[in-house]
Amino acid sequence: MRIEKKATLVSTTVAFLLVTFKLTVGIISGSVAVLASAIDSLLDMVVSTFNYYALHNAEKQPDEYFNFGRRKLEPLAAVVEGTVISLSALFILYEAISKLVQGSPIEHLDLSIGVMVVSIVVTAALVIFLHFVAKKTGNMVIEADALHYKTDLFSNAAVLISLALIHFTDYTFIDPLLGIGIAVYMIYSAFPLIREGILMLLDAALDADSVEKIHTLLRNQHDISGYHDLRTRRSGSEIYMSVHIVFSISTSLYDAHKVGDRVELALKKLFPDANVHALIHLDPYDDSEGEYID
Repeated sequence: MRIEKKATLVSTTVAFLLVTFKLTVGIISGSVAVLASAIDSLLDMVVSTFNYYALHNAEKQPDEYFNFGRRKLEPLAAVVEGTVISLSALFILYEAISKLVQGSPIEHLDLSIGVMVVSIVVTAALVIFLHFVAKKTGNMVIEADALHYKTDLFSNAAVLISLALIHFTDYTFIDPLLGIGIAVYMIYSAFPLIREGILMLLDAALDADSVEKIHTLLRNQHDISGYHDLRTRRSGSEIYMSVHIVFSISTSLYDAHKVGDRVELALKKLFPDANVHALIHLDPYDDSEGEYID
């Protein structure tokens, strides 16, 4: 089993344990902040389960229906995860505002504090593990999962601080105010995730630095007289690019093919952490202006 799939199984299991503890304590204590954290963990579990499904299917080989494979499931999973985070944040925002208006005491405060301490320790360990996997594999789904649980870690710490302040001051309004802050932070964190996933689904070009690296490499190829029509896109953890490289009209097909293979290999070495698919078109003259030679 790939390490990415193992990571999603670990995060799903951790999320299930956390949601069980938090939801129980949140209902007993009546704390909006703890209940909000429990709902977030419940959504974590759902999203991690979906991520496992996405990764399981994304690694399937191309077939007659999906000629380029199913790697787009990875950015789709990221968009779904970001959307779920945003929707859960809106629910938390609603609950926090309702409690701020109505006002209600928090019971079993010590139990709430205890469950948040456990949650912080477990979530911190999970974030470290997911960051390790994301850095090793460059997988967008795992990177999104790591970001998601990192926001959980900060929100859990904020909940713990608020509960401690309530314990020492009896200012219960701190609880819904913190719930509002957590909701805003969750939406802020989800936006880049959704944006990056949508751009990948729309086949946006690679970032400017990556494209410039490709241009620099092509400009330094002494066996070609030019190039044009460079196109790039990313699909999950794979990079696709195509380019026309121009030769002298007297260059043999054999020699041009050898140069094309060398350029293709060089392009792949530019991105060692990704699976690069380079499609190179060999031009016997520069046809970028639309001219034609008999």
